[in-house]
Amino acid sequence: MSDLRAGVVAGTVVLGLALSVSTVSAAVPPGATSTSMIPPIDVGVTVLLTKKTKTSGCTLGVLNDRHCSPGAYSSTLTKTVICSPSFRTDPIRNVPDSVKHQVEIEYGLEPKGYGSTLEIDHIVSLELGGSNDPSNLYPEKAAFADNGPGYHVKDVLENAVHKAVCAGKIGLRTAQRAIARNWQLLYLRLFGVAPAG
Repeated sequence: MSDLRAGVVAGTVVLGLALSVSTVSAAVPPGATSTSMIPPIDVGVTVLLTKKTKTSGCTLGVLNDRHCSPGAYSSTLTKTVICSPSFRTDPIRNVPDSVKHQVEIEYGLEPKGYGSTLEIDHIVSLELGGSNDPSNLYPEKAAFADNGPGYHVKDVLENAVHKAVCAGKIGLRTAQRAIARNWQLLYLRLFGVAPAG
């Protein structure tokens, strides 16, 4: 059931439509969720930041092995797109387990789920227009034995860099190249302190 209401705000007539929960729920097909109904975004083609030169024997560490995982972005995910208030990564976050396992094998890991101890992370984050291509993925631990920062710390950086790009403090391509080259240096540049695990 819906309820149409009218009011006056600053001399202007404002119409509002209130929908009951049952009306909204009826709009979502059975088996779907409201987030699964977000229309897909055309991400264009994958653009590698440098050439991928290895597909095995990759070094697992705090930083991505640039020979195996050089970083990549999606051609149509421009600053205008990623800085739009309506932009969400859910419609483009699509890395099948088979691709995650491919990356794990490249880094000498057993292809399996690692729970919260390790994730297959985007080098150039989706918030920065990153691609789901294996060249933009690497296994990143939550914490490293030498107290090196893991994916939780990099997540904080990704959010801050997204804000900086949208505020015009850093160019999108500059941010993409910097995070792919050495995200710890970009962290230091942005926050003024080195990242810690």
